[in-house]
Amino acid sequence: MQRDYRRWFSPSLGRDMELLVFGHAGLPALVFPTSCGRFYEFEDRDMVGSVAGEIEAGRLQLYCVDSVDGESWYNRDVPPRWRIARHMQYEAYVMNEVLPFIRQRNPAPTLAAVGCSFGGYHAANIALRHPDVFSGFLSMSGAFDVSGFLRGYYDEDCYFNLPTHYLPNMTDSWFLDRYRRGTYVLATGHHDHCWDENERLAAIMWAKGIPCRLDVWGDGASHEWEWWRRMVRTYL
Repeated sequence: MQRDYRRWFSPSLGRDMELLVFGHAGLPALVFPTSCGRFYEFEDRDMVGSVAGEIEAGRLQLYCVDSVDGESWYNRDVPPRWRIARHMQYEAYVMNEVLPFIRQRNPAPTLAAVGCSFGGYHAANIALRHPDVFSGFLSMSGAFDVSGFLRGYYDEDCYFNLPTHYLPNMTDSWFLDRYRRGTYVLATGHHDHCWDENERLAAIMWAKGIPCRLDVWGDGASHEWEWWRRMVRTYL
């Protein structure tokens, strides 16, 4: 399997950022780590190994980025406004630096966003904010209303980064038309503490006529890597 490590100084974030690329062709998938996770998490947790056949066959290519959650949502040492501002800088890094890098290596017309747990939030949120760029998302055990991290603070940037807040009010046909051409998968489990949030986001999307596959796994499925490895094999 082709594996490529990259590191560069990010003007958007003002520091070095790292990522890993797995594969040489196929569907490009931007992979976000779990809360405060690192770019090598998908590899270390055998998520990459779980889809090795697809990668080696040239049907899938993973771009595993680093996170700055510890500087944004999870940073309890700064005011909430700084937390959301740092998140916006992270999105600028993804959109203005990582995306051109992906397109340079893989010109495929589709692009998926993938993540587990808090990475599922990142995947769903960025795909819904930029449906002209992302053709879909796979969120495994995602948590989508992260307003609790903001301790009551709320502004326009907060609103437009909370899918369960902005999506119910969406009337812009530019977004809705693109959403309705997308492929969106919400996977969770009967024993997953994020089950309710997945049900809620799916209901919001269905109410807007947005195609969304909601799978609630049984057999004791919970918020664990064991289940996410099975899920990634199923959907990717």
